[in-house]
Amino acid sequence: MKTFLEQHLLNLDLHGVRHHEVKVAVEDFVLNNQEQLPLIIICGNSSKMIDLVSQTLTDIKVDFEETRYGRIRVNSLDA
Repeated sequence: MKTFLEQHLLNLDLHGVRHHEVKVAVEDFVLNNQEQLPLIIICGNSSKMIDLVSQTLTDIKVDFEETRYGRIRVNSLDA
């Protein structure tokens, strides 16, 4: 897992992250970087990984969209 800036957007790349680690990694990334919204989460081609990330974002009440397969943009926190 790594974070990096690309086109002025902070990215979280989940390649190499195990499924049981996704929830904590995504929550930490979004909540610790909420002042830098929008954020990008790169899930890769795994439908399971995409589902895990989507469920985590839904659980923490975040507005997000899949901009292309395997790439999710976090737009805002629905406080």
